[in-house]
Amino acid sequence: MSNNYNLKDKVAIITGGGSGIGRSTAIRLASEGAKVCLLDINYDHVVKVKEKIEKAGSTALAIKCDINSPLEIEQGIKAAMEHWGKIDILFANAGIAGEMAPIETMNVHDWDRTINTNLRGTFLTVKYSIPYLKRNGGSIIITSSVSGSRIFSQAGFTAYSTSKAGQLAFMKMAALELAQYKIRVNAICPGGIQTHIQESIHKSPDVKGIEIPIKFPEGDQPLEHGPGQPEQVAQLVAFLASDVSSHITGTEIFIDGAESLLR
Repeated sequence: MSNNYNLKDKVAIITGGGSGIGRSTAIRLASEGAKVCLLDINYDHVVKVKEKIEKAGSTALAIKCDINSPLEIEQGIKAAMEHWGKIDILFANAGIAGEMAPIETMNVHDWDRTINTNLRGTFLTVKYSIPYLKRNGGSIIITSSVSGSRIFSQAGFTAYSTSKAGQLAFMKMAALELAQYKIRVNAICPGGIQTHIQESIHKSPDVKGIEIPIKFPEGDQPLEHGPGQPEQVAQLVAFLASDVSSHITGTEIFIDGAESLLR
């Protein structure tokens, strides 16, 4: 793969770096010359990604990190800073799909878990990266979703959609606040992507009671007639991480093959 975005010697933090979009992005940024710090609750997964990156001749750190733990996030980011002396890129990507349930019957714990993992986790990741990013400027990319921005038809996805909508508001506030430090903040909004996030969904038995029948045209993913691939999302993140996107901040970018335009 050619170095289209010239990330040589840049240092990138990636949360949720052990699988899916995070894994593909770590491999892509490393191929562009970046040094990559992988944070993930599943240590075995990030170790495998680290080994793959190093086998290709690039550099990576693998750190076990629960996105719900302020201490673990702070320590993970600090470890990258101490190892490489700077941080240039933050990809706040870790998240879960959570519980699908009607609002009336949703367990409060399930609501809190989704909001805390997706929204609070993003806040903590950005918060603890700012002191290091302020030194030389940089790029923050947040993984949001078409859910909570363009799509609201998924029955029972209230907690998830709320967390993803909150990420977009947070991104815009952060973009304004951090512009003076030459820190850009943007969000990506994937649609259906071939990852394992569906495995983190638990569907409440009573969610069928709130479903509204929706009839799509033949094929609900017009561009490629199927879900996107993590590598396609990684390409977008690499663009936003690089100086090629130096005048882009405070923006959400949809990457869904026009899927959400049918909703």
